[in-house]
Amino acid sequence: MFGYQKGQDLEAGGASEPLYPGMVESPDLRWALIHKIYVILSAQLAMTAAVAAFVVKVRAVSEFFVSSNAGFVLYIFLVFLPIILLCPLRYYYQKHPVNLLLLGLFTVSISFAVGMTCAFTSGKVILEAAILTAVVVISLTAYTFWAAKRGHDFSFLRPFLFSALMVLILFSLIQMFFPLGKMSNMIYGALASIIFSGYIIYDTDNIIKRYTYDEYVWAAVSLYLDVINLFLSLLRLLRALDS
Repeated sequence: MFGYQKGQDLEAGGASEPLYPGMVESPDLRWALIHKIYVILSAQLAMTAAVAAFVVKVRAVSEFFVSSNAGFVLYIFLVFLPIILLCPLRYYYQKHPVNLLLLGLFTVSISFAVGMTCAFTSGKVILEAAILTAVVVISLTAYTFWAAKRGHDFSFLRPFLFSALMVLILFSLIQMFFPLGKMSNMIYGALASIIFSGYIIYDTDNIIKRYTYDEYVWAAVSLYLDVINLFLSLLRLLRALDS
């Protein structure tokens, strides 16, 4: 299924050490799943970077979205399209190739939103946010694998992260109707960065221990959303500081 050499007895377990204490499944199978998830995630991030760069470099694209009624309506549609696509993606995430088609549409729609945000942000701030995001993601991923190896479990974070996310969404809605200024943007960006850093640890822990072999698409979507939201949060924080 995952491209192993003929004759390798995966069910009996390979030479790899267990990823965490008490692991009963084959470490080689789990590593194959992890590899597949991160390959998909890398492709999503590469697509996002390419689409966002196109929107930023081709000024006519961003100007169309902000200077015309048709562009504004299309932009609103693209903003809500990922939420709409999550429903069929959740239903078909195990059905190939529909899951990959929906995943591609989902990634492109988010990429346009990221590009529109970057189009009105200085290049220095974008670079700083990208570097910080890469450092945080790599560091937290390495930490989670290290912690899992030593028996730590992060499933307890779920209710706390969900509650914090609800507060963050409510705070964002309040800002839409009652703008609170530069300081509120800084606070929002800092809190959101912490929350989505926690989600990276939580979702990485789930990839190591809980996601099944048919849930690779949904696992990649979860981690992709964590990384993108972390980047946007840092971008918002740095943009407020830069102004």
